[in-house]
Amino acid sequence: MTQGSAPATSLDDGIVAAAESCLASVGRAREAIHGVIFGQEQVVDLALVTILAGGHGLLVGLPGLAKTKLVETLGTVLGLDARRVQFTPDLMPSDILGTEILDEDAERRRSFRFVKGPVFTQLLMADEINRASPRTQSALLQAMQEHFVSVAGERHDLPRPFHVLATQNPIEQEGTYPLPEAQLDRFLLEIDVGYPDRAAERRILIETTGVEESRAKAVMTTDELLTAQRLVRRLPVGEAVVDAILDLVRSARPDGGNPLVKGKLLWGPGPRASQALTLAVRARALIEGRVAPSIADVKALAEPILKHRMALSFAARADGETVPGLIEQLAGKL
Repeated sequence: MTQGSAPATSLDDGIVAAAESCLASVGRAREAIHGVIFGQEQVVDLALVTILAGGHGLLVGLPGLAKTKLVETLGTVLGLDARRVQFTPDLMPSDILGTEILDEDAERRRSFRFVKGPVFTQLLMADEINRASPRTQSALLQAMQEHFVSVAGERHDLPRPFHVLATQNPIEQEGTYPLPEAQLDRFLLEIDVGYPDRAAERRILIETTGVEESRAKAVMTTDELLTAQRLVRRLPVGEAVVDAILDLVRSARPDGGNPLVKGKLLWGPGPRASQALTLAVRARALIEGRVAPSIADVKALAEPILKHRMALSFAARADGETVPGLIEQLAGKL
């Protein structure tokens, strides 16, 4: 039994049977995605954690690192309807949510009809989300939080499941509108997409420049994914893991009393971070073939969960401190 996992007696027969079936299908999905996306194993796993936990992810990386292909592959493998929206400064909320148009029938009677926008999908890639105006960003982020949109006073529910994987370019900041901290908190994880290593890049060259290119195939259905998401919420979390989550999140706040962060933070993570971490560690355990999370899962997910929910003080930045470095120190104390 891993450290911090719940005792076996807390697992009823129904959860065990559901977990065994789900572990197999999630394992096949993970293998299928890794067969198409090379050199980004951690990114793929974190994206799967995001979706299995029922949340949204923010992918931060340079162009050309397979972010778009990752979203397309996830949609295919998991049996989801996937769409992509390129965010630009002139993008309007109606371009994402949809709009009402005036229709006229054969008897010349006029009425308004709602035409759904691209947000009415199961997996939406919001490419370069920080290039759109704050008004457009807010429209999408409200849909992410509420799972419905309101147009002309009418409510329109989004499909289930509904996930957003948004991307940001960390280098080009001219002409962008950085997401406010309160809106960043809507994202379950911030996922850094880095360069592949030499062996992975070699494989990319060989696999993608030949006559035939590896293509993703459906491994799961939407119903199977929804079942897996429900299972994640039923998996037991041991008291040691709950305490580790609380210790980590509370120590990352300016008033948390931890000497490691004293005077170094402007603000830290709220209770939503604790909720996100509790769901994410369950999803990570499931992806790795376990039915209960451990403290190792908390440590592994500390940075992607907390990084976009913390801000350094000017003095800390002047001293060369970084948010990832601070999180690593805090996680090391668990």
